[in-house]
Amino acid sequence: MAHFLGIDGGGTKTTCAVGDESQLLAAATAGPSNVVRVGEGKARESLHQCVRQACAAAGIVPEEVSRTCVGGSGAGQPELAEIVRSLLAEILPTPVDVVGDMQIALEAAFDSGPGVVVIAGTGSIAYGRDRQGGIARAGGWGFAIGDEGSAHWIGRAAVSAVLRAADLTEGGVTCGASSAIVASLFKAWGVASIADLARAANSIPPPDFAVLFPAIASSSDELAAKVLTKAGGELAETAAVVVRRLFEKDRCGVVPVAMTGGVFRHAPLVRQIFYNELRARDPRVDVNPQVVEPVEGALRMARRAMERGVGTGRR
Repeated sequence: MAHFLGIDGGGTKTTCAVGDESQLLAAATAGPSNVVRVGEGKARESLHQCVRQACAAAGIVPEEVSRTCVGGSGAGQPELAEIVRSLLAEILPTPVDVVGDMQIALEAAFDSGPGVVVIAGTGSIAYGRDRQGGIARAGGWGFAIGDEGSAHWIGRAAVSAVLRAADLTEGGVTCGASSAIVASLFKAWGVASIADLARAANSIPPPDFAVLFPAIASSSDELAAKVLTKAGGELAETAAVVVRRLFEKDRCGVVPVAMTGGVFRHAPLVRQIFYNELRARDPRVDVNPQVVEPVEGALRMARRAMERGVGTGRR
């Protein structure tokens, strides 16, 4: 019996799924494996841990895997793809295909059909395919200059809002936001004052703004709600660009849209705003209310590559 691995390697976590020809057998999660963000050492640790744990849960060893597909942010670039392949080749003797995270997300959401998937995790991007197989994307330019609506963007926007509120508050102490959200941000970064928060935000190398997202997503504070509302609108705007490029002249009526990533999964307000604003821009869109799992697309792509006998997966 053939066994396959699908891996979703992100900037916050890595998920590995093991399946046979028709079903999912087991899955495991480890730390981040985005080589650009965490380096080769941490990426190796997360990938190896995830693969070994998923295989153990499925009752197999890595050597029994017939084909693997890995999707990750920026992983489609040849130099990064080769690094990921080499890391996995240390424990997987069989072919490894490396593609972008948007490719496995699109596969998970629509199989080989048309549609637009919006990823909002540590970073963000919209990616779609029309009924003729044409591809378009928007966003995904990186946390330093883009990735609007992502966990990193949300964390940075919240810190900026807190600091701006501090400027507008007499004494700059209460900073115009509830003590709960401010305390949560302080705790996440291990700081004790507004001045410390500002120093951390401006440090070099840049801090991990994405680590602030859980506190913001779970807060009932007005400041947090404004940031999350803005994030939903930014993601809708990015999605609308791809919808327009691919389906502007489409007369079939319905444009399927899917969501994936931790921001959509853990922030209901972002999902609501995204849906409302995208529908207002284009009533043809049909947004899947369920947040899809990209690792399912990676597993499906590994099976298909084996069926088609596509290459070796290594260059």
